[in-house]
Amino acid sequence: MKKVFALILAAIVALSFAACGAKTDEPAATAAPAETTAAATPENAVIRLSTTTSVNDSGLLPYLLPTFEAATGYKVEVQSAGTGAAIQKAKDGNADVILVHAKASEEEFIADGYGVERLPFMYNYFVIVGPKDDPAGVSGSADAAAAFAKIRDSKSKFVSRGDESGTHKAELKIWGDNAPDAAADDWYVSAGQGMGACLTMASEMQAYCLTDKATFLSMKDELNLDIVLAEGDDMKNTYSLIAVNPEKIDGLNTDGAKAFIDWMLGDEASALIAKYGEAEYGVALFTLLDK
Repeated sequence: MKKVFALILAAIVALSFAACGAKTDEPAATAAPAETTAAATPENAVIRLSTTTSVNDSGLLPYLLPTFEAATGYKVEVQSAGTGAAIQKAKDGNADVILVHAKASEEEFIADGYGVERLPFMYNYFVIVGPKDDPAGVSGSADAAAAFAKIRDSKSKFVSRGDESGTHKAELKIWGDNAPDAAADDWYVSAGQGMGACLTMASEMQAYCLTDKATFLSMKDELNLDIVLAEGDDMKNTYSLIAVNPEKIDGLNTDGAKAFIDWMLGDEASALIAKYGEAEYGVALFTLLDK
């Protein structure tokens, strides 16, 4: 009898363990999917940016703007022209923020009440490009002024922007009191065009040209030109951001302008700018100013 009772007890215990190990019909818990949050669209979502051609033609803005727009919900409308025209668009009330590179014009813009604050944040260098055989002997010149003197003396073809852009103003500053007259000097061509168009003209004419280095490198494979003088003391090219003054111009997207400037001066944009061009050209096209 005791033996039978022990066998029954052992069977009950075994069934209990089997029940504990059996699967249940309830589904196993799963980790919640990671939430993806898109930036909320601001009430006034469009930012009108008036800028110089070089930051557009070099590819920098097309490279930066998708990241900014995804992070903030803003949409940037880019108007690209020479610095003179870019500043005039802001004066006419057609821009919320400008990104340009002509210090004297920028300071005048602010002095006249149109701009809030000039914020220099990056630079590159103007370079002189020309025919590969360098007929004027520009290579090895002490600076851009000396190079320009050689071009003038040899009456070698020179293509000027001629459009009141930052590059054109830098060119005129280098010429100083000896600026050529396109009407009188047939070797000097005043194109009235953007940087890309001028480089194409210079390549076709086998002429010299002053250009920002970034635009030249971005077009180099399409041109029959070389850099003949680079990074002289009189060739530094600084870019600044300026928000348009809402006390001077009505209807501005002031919040959008501030958001754009804050992002452009922040760590994310700085990291992107610092490496832009390295993969394709082996060198960054722009250098950040020290904060």
